[in-house]
Amino acid sequence: MKQVLILLILISTSSLFVKAQTYFTGHTTITYTDSSRNNRSIPTEIYYPAISTGDNIAAANGIFPIIVFGHGFVMVWSAYENIWTSLTQNGFIVALPKTETGLSPSHTEFAKDLAYLVTAIDAENSNATSLLYQHIDSLSCVMGHSMGGGAALLSVQYNSSIDAVATLAAAETNPSAIAACAGITLPSLYIAGGNDCITPPTTNQLPMYTATSANCKSIITITGGSHCQFAESNFNCSFGEATCSPAPTISRSFQHSVTDSVMIPWLKNYLMNDCTSGIAFQDLLTTSGNITSQQNCIVCQASSFNNNLKGTTTSIYISDKTLYVKSANYIKDLKIVNSLGQPVLSSSVSAYELTKVLLLPASLYYIILSGDNFTTTQAIMIR
Repeated sequence: MKQVLILLILISTSSLFVKAQTYFTGHTTITYTDSSRNNRSIPTEIYYPAISTGDNIAAANGIFPIIVFGHGFVMVWSAYENIWTSLTQNGFIVALPKTETGLSPSHTEFAKDLAYLVTAIDAENSNATSLLYQHIDSLSCVMGHSMGGGAALLSVQYNSSIDAVATLAAAETNPSAIAACAGITLPSLYIAGGNDCITPPTTNQLPMYTATSANCKSIITITGGSHCQFAESNFNCSFGEATCSPAPTISRSFQHSVTDSVMIPWLKNYLMNDCTSGIAFQDLLTTSGNITSQQNCIVCQASSFNNNLKGTTTSIYISDKTLYVKSANYIKDLKIVNSLGQPVLSSSVSAYELTKVLLLPASLYYIILSGDNFTTTQAIMIR
């Protein structure tokens, strides 16, 4: 049986499909000291939205959420330029610790580094000498690739202010990241490579996803994607990957593109309260031919809303499996368009029962209501 999910209201007199703002990437290096661990030194590379590209450049106008990202085994922060570039351009601050890069890393200490940096970066917001002074949003996510992904899962237990966790080809760790997932109740995203022969999804990310206690968790597998192609080309990772199979069947650049297409909207939904991005994420799971997915929730789900519009009320709601649109405004035009902006249904009545909407193919759609001096857009997902 099909379901119609009402997801978000947007009020606009401009175009529905507007590109998000893109920022330049600023960079600085800070070495933090964790006094609770014998003054442990944590050298950290920080990338952030800036007024231009370069080192120690002024931050762009606005406040930006924090993402702390852990590197893979015997890999270094510089292998993740694709990650920090995509994230900073979309309005996130990214911190990459340069610890535990040797052949015998401590997963526990690395996890504690990630957890510590969430608080340390947040403190820059009140430091008047910092480049990030008054530019930091308190919402945060711990992320990581391979070993760093497993460490991100371990880190959640060490900092209660973390708001979300996301991983790329996360690896099992010692102590067990899989076991730690039972204590994770935060929104969780696992992105895996279908052809990952280093940390296969069946023995790493899938057990992590299954064990996670979150009310909203998702696992996405990129068809043909590999372990190392989540990062830039890196000798150590590529050397290890060359010893196993299957090999990737997609290019590195394509894997980056698919990763961004799910990672960015998911993060915007949870760290920027941007439900439009949540809708895009949800739609991708049902329409993309490049991924497979599982989840236990619908991002941005809602059953009804009432919105004040020019002093009156417009309502869109579901009752008895029918979608209703009612407005105190005189609606001169009602359209339903697909995610490309192409019309699929239209009417010109002030109260309309959209029973036909249930017959539309499963996808993301927008209801556009127009009157003399207003335009209201409502996103719906048909599943």
